[in-house]
Amino acid sequence: MNDTVKPVTPQNLATTTSWFRTAAPYIHSHRGATFVIAFDGETIDSQEFEPLLHDISILNSLGIKLVLVYGARPQIEASCIQQNVPVRYHSGLRVTDDVSLVIAKAAIGKLRLDIESKLSFGLPHTPMADARIRCISGNLVIARPAGIIDGVDLGHTGEVRRIDSEGINQQLAAGNIVLLPPLGYSLTGESFNVSAESIATEVATALRADKLIFIGHSNKTMPRELTVDEAQKTLSSHPSLPAAVKACKAGVTRVHILDRAINGVLLQELFSRDGAGTLVTATSFETTRQAVIDDVGGILELLQPLEEKGIVVKRSRELLEREIDHFTVMERDGSVVACAALYPYPENDMAELACLAVSNHYQSHGRGKQLLAVLEQSAQAQGINHLCVLTTQTAHWFLEQGFKPAEIADLPVAKQALYNYHRNSRVFRKQLA
Repeated sequence: MNDTVKPVTPQNLATTTSWFRTAAPYIHSHRGATFVIAFDGETIDSQEFEPLLHDISILNSLGIKLVLVYGARPQIEASCIQQNVPVRYHSGLRVTDDVSLVIAKAAIGKLRLDIESKLSFGLPHTPMADARIRCISGNLVIARPAGIIDGVDLGHTGEVRRIDSEGINQQLAAGNIVLLPPLGYSLTGESFNVSAESIATEVATALRADKLIFIGHSNKTMPRELTVDEAQKTLSSHPSLPAAVKACKAGVTRVHILDRAINGVLLQELFSRDGAGTLVTATSFETTRQAVIDDVGGILELLQPLEEKGIVVKRSRELLEREIDHFTVMERDGSVVACAALYPYPENDMAELACLAVSNHYQSHGRGKQLLAVLEQSAQAQGINHLCVLTTQTAHWFLEQGFKPAEIADLPVAKQALYNYHRNSRVFRKQLA
């Protein structure tokens, strides 16, 4: 046996099966979607670049429409230094004179050829080694000069005027990957050095892309999710955040900021619930809402492990469907990650809290406490000032949330009649007002 080949074990198979089941909904939802992926020149020079291109090839094979935008700042700088040409920046933009433009076009052109050749290489040593991946480039970005800023003429540095979205969509419809360099072209035939981030943002906006993805060096302290409002408060924490905010405001639903140093970061971000980078969205990534009938399956999945341990009373699908209006859920990326039910007894100025459950993957993050607060507000909105709960194994948690020990006789009369003495649940009560 080849020692480099890992033996197949039940544990390995179980892990693979579990991953595939988790990824399957994302594979289905991403098929036919349009992603704009931007990576900087440092990423191209890194050892992580070839594995990244392999992962991009996988996305293409799954039917995802891809526009790739690449940067070239370090390569242009290195060529300028080698040829003793001064490197100048103003307000974060390169000052591109005639000589610098010639150097930039040469460096950018070489990178384009290198990327195209690597994509043509396919996926070596895999069943997709012979897959045909077509990569198309062209004059798809129309630009204009950035002009004079604070008295400094930026020369051949430009900004996006418009995107040839029709031309790009034609190529995407044909199954081709569109590769865009950090260059734009004017209607008078001039060339301009344009930042990759601005091109990616404008392309994602023009195409109404499903995702805009920036890959580079990421700040390890950045949170996993940011709303636009939160991102605006920390714009200086990452160079891609201003572009992410602009894209979200222009209608791009989700912008991802990924660290190239994480092996397989692109696949992890796209095919797992929590991802591996930072997600910027115009709205909250996680919502708490009234449950609907379509949530029954997710609620059953949450409750099953607790039912098996005897923590909650087993409920059938039919019962949950009848009582779904009593449930509140926390939804994350289309999946129910927490739930709880509120059964009001207005004649007793009391409501019962039941079926509080949080997915194993999201415990220890305060979601149970957040959900409890939502249900307390709901009870008070109904004019109810007391909560009660019956529990067999989570007494301490409820004590920490302000509940006090109570007696069966303190329960609403209708609930007393349903009390299961075999379970011998402890009773707790909390005053809300």
